[in-house]
Amino acid sequence: MKVSLVTGSLSRFGGGVSASVQALSRSLIAANGDVSVLGLRDSGWATDASGWGDIPTACLDVVGPSSIGYSLQAFSRLRDMNADIVHSHGLWKHPSRVVLQWASETRRPYVVSPHGMLDAWALKRSVLKKKIAARLYENAHLRHASCLHALCDAEADAIRELGFANPICIIPNGIAMPGMDDSRAAPWANIISSDQRVLLFIGRLHPKKNLPALIEAWPSSAETLEWHLVIAGWDQSGHEDALRALVTKRNLCCRIHFLGPLFGPKKDSALRRADAFVLPSLSEGLPMAILEAWSYGKPVLQTAACNLPDGFRHNAAIRISPTVPQLAEELRAVLQMPAATLTEIGRNGRQLAERNFSWTGVAKQMLEVYAWLRDGGRRPACVRFIGGNETHAA
Repeated sequence: MKVSLVTGSLSRFGGGVSASVQALSRSLIAANGDVSVLGLRDSGWATDASGWGDIPTACLDVVGPSSIGYSLQAFSRLRDMNADIVHSHGLWKHPSRVVLQWASETRRPYVVSPHGMLDAWALKRSVLKKKIAARLYENAHLRHASCLHALCDAEADAIRELGFANPICIIPNGIAMPGMDDSRAAPWANIISSDQRVLLFIGRLHPKKNLPALIEAWPSSAETLEWHLVIAGWDQSGHEDALRALVTKRNLCCRIHFLGPLFGPKKDSALRRADAFVLPSLSEGLPMAILEAWSYGKPVLQTAACNLPDGFRHNAAIRISPTVPQLAEELRAVLQMPAATLTEIGRNGRQLAERNFSWTGVAKQMLEVYAWLRDGGRRPACVRFIGGNETHAA
């Protein structure tokens, strides 16, 4: 079976979406899938192209605004890939229309993974752009999908609340497990002494990550002075300037540090050397950042909006609030926990990642969905739909 994955970005600027597309592609190939990938060129491609290795990848030039992602070549390149099924990742850009056009011409099935972009909080951002895209192509792209892909139950519920009645497969993102031994120094070694402890954030600096609340809630009391907050990520739309100004206003420049984006060995050493990981988000699909932190055996502080309740159930994560007063109290309590307690929570996270979030298992489930859509027969166990039918007519 030939599968083509389509997405808006193939570089670091695609965040968790591009990372998951790359990992899924590699895992599908390892499971003997015939896979190709189509995406759009951006300023990160020159740096990140080598990371795709031998995955057959078409990176297309964009004409006009990057927020629209229009490519003259996209439809012809996708058609030439001659896929049996297309898997569309992400929303609100021209590739959605290309996939819809491909399906109309070929009469072949396609899957759409919104990656959290249909959550209520996400839909309130860039409202005008999304209303225009929805009317022109996105509603049809979603409505005519043979199957929608949700990363968790909460995302599936959000999709249903919008009125989409398509079958939905619920399959999480996966994570590759790193080795646990490394001698590289932390990327903050020249600004934080080795006897101090670090709470780490890694991700794009975007309002949905709720970093202003984290900075406002960061304690200045003497009992937590051994802890530093390290914020590592790439700026989006000038948000970093506002965050830095808030740190300065609170006079916390010696305890909250901005490192810029970390990739490759620097990101690896940051995750190895951190004492805990935090994601105070207001909206997520299923965040790769938390899966990565668990894979490194780190205790995670997360909001309920991160959509990983397994972390709470298995004592692999500590629940934090998105609002400042409660978050401040919770941070103070966590930062005073014994190191042994945090180590145990991190160990639970690593075990959870190994057990529930392997890319091998994700690829196996996805291939079952692809085969079901192409060939028909009994639905895979991960698929839910309205009406109770057990089969699908190919």
